[in-house]
Amino acid sequence: MEKLIQKIYNNKEFINIINDLLENSTVKQMKNYRQHYETTCFDHCLIASYYCYIYCKKFNLDYISCARAAMLHDLFLYDWRKKQDGRKGLHAFTHPKTAYKNASELFNLNDKETDIILKHMWPLTVILPKYRESYILTIVDKYCALNESYQEIFNRFCQKKIFRYAYVFLCLLFIRM
Repeated sequence: MEKLIQKIYNNKEFINIINDLLENSTVKQMKNYRQHYETTCFDHCLIASYYCYIYCKKFNLDYISCARAAMLHDLFLYDWRKKQDGRKGLHAFTHPKTAYKNASELFNLNDKETDIILKHMWPLTVILPKYRESYILTIVDKYCALNESYQEIFNRFCQKKIFRYAYVFLCLLFIRM
């Protein structure tokens, strides 16, 4: 992940697009919260933002709005693993509104950025995203979450002796075929 983050910071055009967000003290607070296993909320959003920038640029979409919204899409600023006083509902369903509220208090968001942040958890948000860029973040966010979780889940799986034996058995079975 460190190589990817270095690559991201070396992309001057991308950094210029989100630089005001990166320098914001509230956005920096995302570094204090884990998102998926060892990945901070800040790094998760930075990587998602970079992928949104790349894909939207490739498909001639609004890469600026998508990159900026992606950097703010998880600006909820709490440990979602712990019960929060006053929060009704599960984190997966409620955090887009919290992130939007926090982001809109700090930055002037356009309609597209608003839709991207509020609907990045579709289909859990039920209402369909309005823009193609919203779908891009929805897909990128799921990809990043899986990527951030994969190694930890794989390591835990391999630590269980029975699973190690089952894995070896399956490998041998496939090799013989």
